[in-house]
Amino acid sequence: MTPGGVDVLVSHDHRVLVERGAGEGSGFHDQEYHQAGATLVDQAKRIWEEAEMVVKVKEPLESEFPFLKPGLVLFTYLHLAANRLLTRQLLESRVIGIGYETVQTGDGSLPLLRPMSEIAGRASILAGGMCLEARHGGSGILLCGASGVPPAKVVILGAGVVGTNACKVAFGMGARVSILDIHPERLSYIHDITQGHITTLISNRMTIGEEIVDADLVIGAVLVPGAQAPKLVSRQMLAKMSPGSAIVDVSVDQGGCFETTRPTTHEAPTYVEEGIVHYCVANMPGIYPRTSTLALTHATFPYILQIANQGYEKALREDEALRRGLNLIDGKVVCKGVAESLGVPISPNPFSPLP
Repeated sequence: MTPGGVDVLVSHDHRVLVERGAGEGSGFHDQEYHQAGATLVDQAKRIWEEAEMVVKVKEPLESEFPFLKPGLVLFTYLHLAANRLLTRQLLESRVIGIGYETVQTGDGSLPLLRPMSEIAGRASILAGGMCLEARHGGSGILLCGASGVPPAKVVILGAGVVGTNACKVAFGMGARVSILDIHPERLSYIHDITQGHITTLISNRMTIGEEIVDADLVIGAVLVPGAQAPKLVSRQMLAKMSPGSAIVDVSVDQGGCFETTRPTTHEAPTYVEEGIVHYCVANMPGIYPRTSTLALTHATFPYILQIANQGYEKALREDEALRRGLNLIDGKVVCKGVAESLGVPISPNPFSPLP
C-alpha cells in the first residue's frame, strides 16, 4: 500500500499499522507513511496480532503461519490451487481468505490480477532475453536479431492478459512471434492489433509440439481462474527443442504449465533441464517493485476501502466480484477452482444471494 492509500484509510477513521521499512523496496519511506497517519511498528508480529485485516502481496509464508488467527480477514494473492500446505494452514486457522486472483467481475475479467499480469507478461520477454544469454547457459541469440541475422522465434502459450502483453513486447522488439490459445476471439484481437504480423494458432497438443520445436523462447501464460494451470508441455516435448533455448513460465504461481517447472526465486531465477534454460520465478512483478506497488494499489484499494468501511460481511454480500474472491472462511473452502484442484469438499459461499 502506498502512503496515499494510508491517508485515505485514516481519513475514514481507520487505524493503519505499517511495519517499519516495509515500503523501502518500492521507494516509499517510513516518514511518508508516518505523515500519512500510519502507526509504524517494529515487528510484523504485532501487526498480525492487532489487525482485523491484513493486506499484503504474497500468500502467507511459513514463518507467518503461527500468526494466523480465527476471524482475520486476509486480503492478498493466495494461489491456493497449487499449495496444499498453505490451504490446510488457512483452514485450520479459520481465517477469511480473499484472493486477489479470484476477484472476478460479471464479464469474467479479473481486475486485481490484471495489473500484475500486465507487468509479468511484459517482464517475461525481458527475462527470456536474459535466459538466452550465453552466460546463463542460453544459445546466445538476441531476440531482435541484427542486420543480416534473423530475430529469435518466440512462442507464447495463452492469449490472456499475460500472453497479450508478452506478445506486444516481443513484437515491439522485432522477434518472430507465435501465440496460441483455445479462444478464437482472443486470437482475432491480437491479429487485428498487430495487423496480421503475428502468427495466431488454436492451441492443442499437436500444434504446441510443432511450434516449440524450433522456438528460441517459449512463454507459459496460461490461466484457469482459481485452479491449477494445465500441463501443456511435457518433458518429451521439451527435449525436442534445441539446447540453449529458454522457457519462462509465468503460470508458476498456479503450478506451472510445463512438466519440468519448479518455482525459483529472484536470487536464483534459472535452472537448466533437458538442455533448456528455465525461468520460473514466483511473483515475477516483484523485480519491479515501484511499478508493481503503484499498479496493484490502484487496483486493490477500492476493495480494501470497501471492506474497511462496510466490514467484510456486508462487502462480500453486496459486491459480486469481491464475493467471488472469497476462497475460504470458517475452515471451509468456498472457491470451486481451489476445491477441484486440491480434491477437497466445497461449501456454499455464505454470502451468495438466496435463490
